[in-house]
Amino acid sequence: MATYRYTAMTAGGQRVEGTLTALSEQAVLDELEHRRLIPVDVRAGRAGPMMLTRRVSTRRLGEAYGQIADLLRAGVPLLRALKLLGGQRSRGYLAEVCRELAEAVEKGTDLAGAMEARPGVFPTVHVAMVRAGERGGFLEQVFARLQVLVTRQADLRSKVVGSLIYPTLLVVVGIGIGGLIFGVFVPKFRDMFTRLGDNLPGITKAIFLISDLLTTYGAATAVVVGLMVAGGWYALRREEVSRWVSARVIRMPVIGAIVRGFATARFCGLLGSMLGNGVPMISALTIAKDGVGHAVLEGAIDEATEAVRSGEHLAPPLARSGMFEEDVVEMIAVGESANNLDEVLTRIGETIEARLDRNLTVAVRLIEPMLLLVLALVVGLVAAGLLLPMSDMSSAL
Repeated sequence: MATYRYTAMTAGGQRVEGTLTALSEQAVLDELEHRRLIPVDVRAGRAGPMMLTRRVSTRRLGEAYGQIADLLRAGVPLLRALKLLGGQRSRGYLAEVCRELAEAVEKGTDLAGAMEARPGVFPTVHVAMVRAGERGGFLEQVFARLQVLVTRQADLRSKVVGSLIYPTLLVVVGIGIGGLIFGVFVPKFRDMFTRLGDNLPGITKAIFLISDLLTTYGAATAVVVGLMVAGGWYALRREEVSRWVSARVIRMPVIGAIVRGFATARFCGLLGSMLGNGVPMISALTIAKDGVGHAVLEGAIDEATEAVRSGEHLAPPLARSGMFEEDVVEMIAVGESANNLDEVLTRIGETIEARLDRNLTVAVRLIEPMLLLVLALVVGLVAAGLLLPMSDMSSAL
């Protein structure tokens, strides 16, 4: 996707300027045509700092979906509902987006198409569900379900962030203490041990080497670490490397189960929501795959999609992938047999999220003592490395 700046004229001769995010310049021209605008100038623009930070929080988006559902349920037309949300200044950037949606809908664009032109705000999954609701005439139910889906995702993200605050604080404190020890405390002992020459114990030499890397060669160390981080980030952007790392992470104890659980819950929740709102199975699988966020699971879903396209049920290919727990596969099979797969998938997502909450609590409880143990080990090794030469010096006297 690229950001394009456009200048256009309305039918009444009014000059209009703005920005659109689209795959190509032709897509921008098509969108302007949908809005009944005459393009004067369209050019690719660079997203500045403000453009990068103009995001809508997940929770605010869920609240907006819920408000639209309530308005539609009360008999308010869609265009009027969008204009009402666009007039609420407390919603900030989301209000501006709603005004743009209302303008597009008023000029004849369908709501899903208007949302699709703003991928930074509306995920592909949301657009697909809204499109199905518009075509099937159940847009109110779609927005109600989107509210539940988005709010649940926001709650889960809040739990994860809240659970990781204390471990993150421990890591920051540990790095600070390590920097203080190796950057300030250790160098003070170097002159004391100069007369021992190369007779220093190996642990003491290692401690002085780390100290030198942080003090004398600090700039070079920072450059090397920066290059390593940049190289790792670039490597992870390659599909084969990302899949290799994902496959290793998902097999790690404790962490692997949590990562796999998050991906599975997201997949089941998205697929269940789309099936419940009339999205065809193949399209729903393709879109849900993009919302999973895990390379290995995406490959498993691709294989399941091909199997379903060839006439097979969903449960068997998911079982063959080895990425889904046996109880999850069994429930999916039962849902297919009973013809209520959407409800079963939604319940599976909720059950896995509840289980993840417990597992995450256990994992955090394990991380905290491990971090404290690592910090104590570092302090102990430094103390041992400095006390051993002093003991040798005192015995030599």
